[in-house]
Amino acid sequence: MPLRRPVVARERTEHHRVATPLELLFDLVFVVAIASNAAALHHGLSDADYGTLLGYSMTWFAIWWAWMNYTWFASAYDNDDVVFRLLTLVIMTGALFIAAGVPDIFADGQSTTVVIGYAITRFAMVGLWLRAGAGHPEGRRTALWYAGGIAVVQVLWIARLAVPEGWFLPSFFALVACELLVPVLAEGRHGWTPFHPHHIAERYGLLTIIVLGEVILSSVQAIQGVMAAPAEPTGSGGHTAPYSAAEGGGLGWEMAPLVAGGLLIVFSVWWSYFARENASIVENPRSVWIFGYGHLPVFASVAAVGAGLAAAVDVVEGTSKAGTRPVALVLAVAVSVVLLAVSGLHALSENETARVVVPGAVAGGLCLLVALFVPSMGVAVLLMGLVLAGLVAHKVWLASAGAPA
Repeated sequence: MPLRRPVVARERTEHHRVATPLELLFDLVFVVAIASNAAALHHGLSDADYGTLLGYSMTWFAIWWAWMNYTWFASAYDNDDVVFRLLTLVIMTGALFIAAGVPDIFADGQSTTVVIGYAITRFAMVGLWLRAGAGHPEGRRTALWYAGGIAVVQVLWIARLAVPEGWFLPSFFALVACELLVPVLAEGRHGWTPFHPHHIAERYGLLTIIVLGEVILSSVQAIQGVMAAPAEPTGSGGHTAPYSAAEGGGLGWEMAPLVAGGLLIVFSVWWSYFARENASIVENPRSVWIFGYGHLPVFASVAAVGAGLAAAVDVVEGTSKAGTRPVALVLAVAVSVVLLAVSGLHALSENETARVVVPGAVAGGLCLLVALFVPSMGVAVLLMGLVLAGLVAHKVWLASAGAPA
């Protein structure tokens, strides 16, 4: 492998373009930050600290934006030389810094560690864009706009460390708007980067699968915690009998509906997301922006489902300070946002928008009703899972009848 290759644009119609081993490693590293963020949300929900939802959302933007910017760049300009690989590894290192700083964001809305990690990811992207500008004359202006815009906004993020506490939120949202504006100015005014639509659709799908895997992992870990906890059976005379955690834990029948419902939710979300081919959305210049930006609620809500399920385990076990309804509502809202976001994305490739969106909206509404009126945590999760399974069955029926699913 050469130290340096010319950075030329990849062909948008390149055959057999799939995710590289480096991109797969990149996703796995970013999932460390995603898992850390979801774990912090889980503990916040169990402690009845609902303000953690704000910290969760703020950290998710940093994770998602760093992942997305690199993903689209690599689809257009991955030349796989040593310099490209090293800069990619630098971005991964920044993601690990972000993961390490998650607790600080949840504590006070500000974290020097997260800013350092984010700066590492962003300045590495500046280097990648400068290389693209030097090697691809047709896309030079777009590349330089990206490099300049990213650098300027990143300097503002660093300066934000000095703002008074009362300005944390206003300054955060102002800089988020600036970040979102950089691609609009770079792409909209100076031409599109030559990304590969099918490659982009695959990259987004792979991260969705990995985040779903994190949901399953966090739920299993919560259940393992229940199983490892020593039970306290009552012996004769009302005294607690000795019990060894090694003999097994306190996993009882009351956990069965939660486990079944959690699996139905995860499997149904996977089925719903992959019910359609997303490459056609990316190929359409009018919908590509919605596809790219519209995945933030998809990814963040899927990860929040995992935090909600883990918190639900705590409620059933009796170790949570939160009651059934607040945790069920967080889970139902996360599920509803996933359904609406996925339905909206799929509607971009169909003329019959109502037929695509309405079933997802109805299923989301039913999940909210379950959260509001079902008093048992396990039963509530099971009913939400059955609602989502019913939605999947509806999609399958439509597909078998030849209608849009």
